[in-house]
Amino acid sequence: MFDQLIDKLKNDTYITLETTPAHSPLFAPIVEKIAELGLDKLVDGFTTTDNPLAKLKYNSLFAAKMLQDRFHKPVIATMSMRDRNKIALQSDLLGANEVDVRAILALTGDPATISDQPHTKGVFESDSSLLLDIISCFNSGINYAGKPLAYKPQEIYPFAVMNSYAKNPKTLQKKMQKKIKHGALGIITQPIYDIESAKLLLELKAELKQNSTELIFGIFPITKLRTAQFLSAHVPGINVPESWIDALRDANDKGAEEEYRVGFELSRNLLLELKTLHPKIHLMTANQFQLAKDLLS
Repeated sequence: MFDQLIDKLKNDTYITLETTPAHSPLFAPIVEKIAELGLDKLVDGFTTTDNPLAKLKYNSLFAAKMLQDRFHKPVIATMSMRDRNKIALQSDLLGANEVDVRAILALTGDPATISDQPHTKGVFESDSSLLLDIISCFNSGINYAGKPLAYKPQEIYPFAVMNSYAKNPKTLQKKMQKKIKHGALGIITQPIYDIESAKLLLELKAELKQNSTELIFGIFPITKLRTAQFLSAHVPGINVPESWIDALRDANDKGAEEEYRVGFELSRNLLLELKTLHPKIHLMTANQFQLAKDLLS
């Protein structure tokens, strides 16, 4: 299952769909919605998020297990450095390994200061490169302290993330190089909103002259003006073109239906352009699964 996913990432078209577990003890409703819409037939795999924005959600590793058991497709489970020290990271990886949750997206994580849980403290023993290094140790049969494990784990497949935009492109390249150095097989970008940014990222990677890691373009469709404005003003590392904002503003003046239509068209056209340029895509829709189906169908 995972070998096939990595083969598609390196040699074929590739698309994964993000799922965000809810503030609930149940992940099954999300699984059932995906099944109802037949989304599993339109993607190569899924990802599960790990308490994004430091807000309490259902566990990403258990969610990954449920998706894999239902759809028999690989799931990349996110693990955040914010919430775990070296012991917890390794313990979670050991448990996940036996139940075949073996693709891991390493994140540093959003700051604990924005959490919805009072007085929460972040762990942050290091950034996400530490988790990538732990995975490398496990794949060699040892723990992070260098002690051999009683049984060698099944292979773990590490993924990482990076910004999609920076005023100084060399800062993007340095971050890309760091993720590659620490063993990431795929680097998922933050959402991209123009084809020139995508081309630049590919050029920066080409300059590094290595083939062990693939870039995966993140896409987050925008169907509302306020979403475009928020991303543009408040989310570092993302660039929403003024042409998008202007088009959505004009559409907003004509009503919600027109606003959605224009946003969907912009997002759909971008998806098609990116698939033509570099068909390695990670689709994020904040669990708007009908929107995901409409874009992928």
